[in-house]
Amino acid sequence: MYRLDLSAIEQYACKGKRLELNDDLIHQIEASFSFLKEFSSDKIIYGINTGFGPMAQFKIDDDKLNQLQYNLIRSHSSGTGKVLDDESVRAVLVARINNFLQGNSGVSYPVIEQLTTFLNEEIYPEIYEHGGVGASGDLVQLAHLALNLIGEGYVKYKGERRPTMEVLNELGIKPLKIELRDGLGLMNGTSCMSGLGAINLIYAYRLLNWGIASSSIINEVVEAYDDSFSVGLNRVKLHEGQMYVADQMRDFLSDSSLIKKREELFSDNDVLQNIEFKKKIQEYYSIRCVPQILGPVKETLDFAKKVVENEFNSTNDNPIISVEDQNVYHGGNFHGDYVSLEMDKIKIVVTKMTMLAERQLNFLLNSKINDQFPAFLNMGVLGFNFGLQGMQFTATSTTAESQMLSNPMYVHSISNNNDNQDIVSMGTNSAIIAKRVIDNGFQVMAIHMMAVCQAIDLLDEEKRKLLSSKTMEVYHIIRKVTPHVGEDVAQFENIRNIIETLSKTTI
Repeated sequence: MYRLDLSAIEQYACKGKRLELNDDLIHQIEASFSFLKEFSSDKIIYGINTGFGPMAQFKIDDDKLNQLQYNLIRSHSSGTGKVLDDESVRAVLVARINNFLQGNSGVSYPVIEQLTTFLNEEIYPEIYEHGGVGASGDLVQLAHLALNLIGEGYVKYKGERRPTMEVLNELGIKPLKIELRDGLGLMNGTSCMSGLGAINLIYAYRLLNWGIASSSIINEVVEAYDDSFSVGLNRVKLHEGQMYVADQMRDFLSDSSLIKKREELFSDNDVLQNIEFKKKIQEYYSIRCVPQILGPVKETLDFAKKVVENEFNSTNDNPIISVEDQNVYHGGNFHGDYVSLEMDKIKIVVTKMTMLAERQLNFLLNSKINDQFPAFLNMGVLGFNFGLQGMQFTATSTTAESQMLSNPMYVHSISNNNDNQDIVSMGTNSAIIAKRVIDNGFQVMAIHMMAVCQAIDLLDEEKRKLLSSKTMEVYHIIRKVTPHVGEDVAQFENIRNIIETLSKTTI
């Protein structure tokens, strides 16, 4: 059994690591195929000598069995919408390879060899967003994958959309010859939603790290009290995510000289002698409730990570071939409910994280509530210049879109396939929408980080010297790709540069 965790998936999907197959894995695959070939020679086995889905009641003649598999692939290559990006396609390839490497699918070894060749040679199948309902697996999306393996359709190679056969001829690669149940094996599985799920998690974790960083910095620039992220406060609420976020904030701000100790308030004579306090005793919720807000995000991502890793390391097609039991089991391991539910949960928590960033942005831009910075963090002439005013509209509207997209797909089952698939997962739809929500999150975070760094620029020189080293590290990361906003100039390219920086930088 070959196991992958999210870190390994990231190496293959995002960093271009090559996948190598060892002899033990090859032997296991060949044993599974050989057993199925012999076992099915005198039996009725779904997907080998029967029709598919509601047509499974029809027996197929022996001389038409191979053509049956090709018919299945071609008939289901009917996707629409946008094509998946390169990282997502690589993740899908890795997921399908790893599912087969469990040795329970009965596919021929050339299937895995061809999938691995596509991954290593950076031949990216043209997989469409819209297709399967995630119940008999990602049928339509994986049909497009299979279509490319047999040399048909289009692929992306070296950044260009080209006929698959043209690319294979150029590289001296033969199209895959389908055997036994290879067509059904390729299509019956959750590898598309799983691959997308892994990519979503990789970027959601990065976004969470930026959320913790920006929240730490905003606590610092407004000189908040330290007890909101203290050990004493957070250890008495027994949630690991909350304690993790508080710990990260303490580490981030460990050498800050701007964060105030609560003890300072207790001994402040000006405070003790006044009826009305000039400085807030407690900050707004978006500043002092960060561990309680981002803690559930962390725990949700951690649980989703476990589910997606399990799906990557599972056999999720039908039927299941057990060499150990000398049997073939029919069932529904292709049903994508596990991944679908987690993608819906990711949508919700990433949207909440985006809402937090938008509220913190509003705090920094609104001089009436921060009582510290000029309106819209304006470094020009008030009334004549606009500061970050225009960007707030973008952040607010993008956050609103994510709020709408957070409605669940998991419960949006629609019966189809002549009611054979009478309850479905919509897992790939859920994963695709989650990806949109994560992309939105980075857009809002980019604008928020522009505001956070603008606030740092507006501090006087003495206060800037008191900022934590990690705050200044983040500040310099942002300032490498965009300057402060002084004169009124178009900012869309600067925002795009920061989005790219945040999505590709691990802090």
